Amino acid sequence: MPSPSENAPDSFVRVRGANENNLRSVDVDMPRDRIVAFTGVSGSGKSSLAFGTIFTEAQRRYLESVAPYARRLIQQGHDPHVESISGLPPAVALQQRRGAPSSRSSVGTVTTLSNSLRMLFSRAGTFPKGFTTRLDSDAFSPNTVAGACPECHGIGVAHTVTEDSLVPDPSLSIREGAIAAWPGAWQAKNLRDITIALGYDVDVPWRDLPPADREWLLFTDEQPVVQITPQRDRVAKPYNGMFWSAKKYVFHTLADSKSQMMRTKVLQFVRSGPCPLCGGTGLRREALAVTFAGRSIAELNALPLTDLADVIRPTTQLTEVTPALPTTLSGERTDVAVALTTDLLARIEVLTDLGLGYLGLGRATTTLSPGEMQRLRLATQLRSGLFGVVYVLDEPSAGLHPADAEQLLEVLAQLKSSGNSVFVVEHNMDIVRHADWIVDVGPGAGEGGGHVLYSGAVPGLAAVEASVTRPFLFPHAHAASVTRRDRREASAWLTVEGVSLHNLADIDASVPLGTLVAVTGVSGSGKSTLVSRVLPEVVRAHLRSDDTPDEIDDTPIDAGGDDSRPAEATVPDAGADSLTVRDVRGLEHIDRLVRVDQKPIGRTPRSNLATYTGLFDAVRAVFARTDLARERGYGAGRFSFNVAGGRCETCLGEGFVSVELLFLPGSYGRCPTCDGARYNAETLEVTYDGRTIADVLALTVEQASEALASIPAAARSLRALLDVGLGYLRLGQPATELSGGEAQRIKLATELQRVRRGHTLYLLDEPTTGLHPADVQRLLAQLHALVDSGDTVVVVEHEMDFVAAADWVIDLGPAGGDAGGRVIAAGTPEHVARNPASRTAPYLAERLR
Repeated sequence: MPSPSENAPDSFVRVRGANENNLRSVDVDMPRDRIVAFTGVSGSGKSSLAFGTIFTEAQRRYLESVAPYARRLIQQGHDPHVESISGLPPAVALQQRRGAPSSRSSVGTVTTLSNSLRMLFSRAGTFPKGFTTRLDSDAFSPNTVAGACPECHGIGVAHTVTEDSLVPDPSLSIREGAIAAWPGAWQAKNLRDITIALGYDVDVPWRDLPPADREWLLFTDEQPVVQITPQRDRVAKPYNGMFWSAKKYVFHTLADSKSQMMRTKVLQFVRSGPCPLCGGTGLRREALAVTFAGRSIAELNALPLTDLADVIRPTTQLTEVTPALPTTLSGERTDVAVALTTDLLARIEVLTDLGLGYLGLGRATTTLSPGEMQRLRLATQLRSGLFGVVYVLDEPSAGLHPADAEQLLEVLAQLKSSGNSVFVVEHNMDIVRHADWIVDVGPGAGEGGGHVLYSGAVPGLAAVEASVTRPFLFPHAHAASVTRRDRREASAWLTVEGVSLHNLADIDASVPLGTLVAVTGVSGSGKSTLVSRVLPEVVRAHLRSDDTPDEIDDTPIDAGGDDSRPAEATVPDAGADSLTVRDVRGLEHIDRLVRVDQKPIGRTPRSNLATYTGLFDAVRAVFARTDLARERGYGAGRFSFNVAGGRCETCLGEGFVSVELLFLPGSYGRCPTCDGARYNAETLEVTYDGRTIADVLALTVEQASEALASIPAAARSLRALLDVGLGYLRLGQPATELSGGEAQRIKLATELQRVRRGHTLYLLDEPTTGLHPADVQRLLAQLHALVDSGDTVVVVEHEMDFVAAADWVIDLGPAGGDAGGRVIAAGTPEHVARNPASRTAPYLAERLR
């Protein structure tokens, strides 16, 4: 490994003795004020070096300068395992994270652009006649008491019931169950008897009841109490019964019932839609009456950022302005308006430069990809004006089309030219080639990695034969075996015509069955809408209509074994657009649907790789069959860390406990009783092949594949995990620590274990996220094996080596948002690569040379 120039001894960050995770006493030097790329296969240790060591140490040093009392308010991580780091500036980390779970979080709130827009309306908007004073900026936010619509409380969605939803069959009488939303069994009889006592006819068809009677029975808030004399049970005494209208019963059950089954049952009677008072904006009517450039704040929030910039740009160019607020209630031509729009426009242009111009300020962060979220935070940093810091970025190119990645390179160069250091963990070789310095970690993953193979200028890696990155980084040694030339022919076709959803507007698309299909296009072009919304909905509808629900295999929801529980009942999302499809052909060729997305495999740290895949059940059963376990009467449940009996009761099987410190923030430490093992001492006395159950959970997949080879069910799961490049993960690694790409590959591995039945349509959304090019080849081999067995795999993908290996490509575009949503090209990779209208074509053609 080359040493840095001795002529600039203070221009390097020097790490000595780093032992974080799988790093092995790593010593490495990296230049400051440069773009440094960290490369290596998944699990090699590059993130442990960049984030777990360098950033964590920078953060720790900063927090040491903060007063102890103030430190209590700051969430802190652990101290990195490193002997020393010199030359380390303050650091800012931008990691891959999914959108915030709150439905109130949006593009505008994440970037703080909403604050500026609200200020613009408050100080420079046009107020209609009748307003005596200007509204404060809080009045333009649905997240404040001053601005939230009183009907929907700022959500923009109203949940209600209608006569049609409560009474699906009006030909029935009340006695026959016309009011389907009422409870069943004895409660139904009770409400019917109360209705009779109140003077209503329960034996005529519902449609023949007077409208006023129907209205009262379904929607009244009144709850009269009447005396009921049981008709059939002469022994029973009279009792007082209270009436519940259908609406009141439904919403009472949703709000107060502890029964998951009851809540799920009444949900079918709820209809959701835009709030009628605010029109779905979440704002009070007073705020919606104020305009700027002739539009309300809700209208500007809904515009793509490129269009929003066009709306406010004329104000920034005004030459004649009023120096102060005028006596009228319009401030659009004031110097305040010019100042606010100038700042707003500059910040918007940073986002459009990052390829995010198709997003609107009102777009919920829950609908954004991790790559989009990271670029939003990156844009915020570009405007921060920080100087002399280290930006540590986690795959900023994730989710980016190659055309958008070129814009990202310009942003990274801007950060560097502003006097900052940019440390990038990256798998995209196009980004790596433009770095000033490369740190290659490996050579393998987990125990097979943890060494710095090379640290120096990018061309120097060509001489390092042990590097797995080398053949993918240099064109003359590029792994051409990635491209599959023998394209498969379609066994049949699935065709959807007249599709309209989000930015897809009346498009036609055909998927060749029995092939590997890549769906491409720039960010926001409509790829995920087609693959993750349109295809699943039309196929599900077909499968259900054929009365074969057992063949529908949706994305698994936390199969966490011991901690599995029903999903919470939620009201349907009214904000989602409705899908319209004119015609579908070819559904008869599909017997089963499997979606493999990047949603977490579990909600809590108690769910992990071993429990999700089911291999832990086999392992626990083997431990229960050992001689000592039989002698003591231990069943398989004894070896679950989620069940009382075998787990450590001090930490309740979590392995750590919360530690509260006076004047310092609370933190977590190893459980003093089990020392992090999760189990009590008696359980840990049982061993299998010399290992306790805690030892097994501490194994990596690669280690476990050897240690558990004699357990067929576990060995099958472990082989599938190895095949998708996850050999470095620990069996007991909490689900909350896994990336979206890792979660998706775990789901894929779980599916690969299953017995094939019928023709299956597999739908995947960017499965190469977080994968080194070498790991992409392994994943491709598995997907090709699925297709070779007769199934169809449709993948949303930006990785051009992957696309070049597909049998068929569907390219959407030409741009994002309203400028996209059309099928630009469809055919073999060679055919699409020759299409001059496709923005994907030049990058695909380069891979096919």
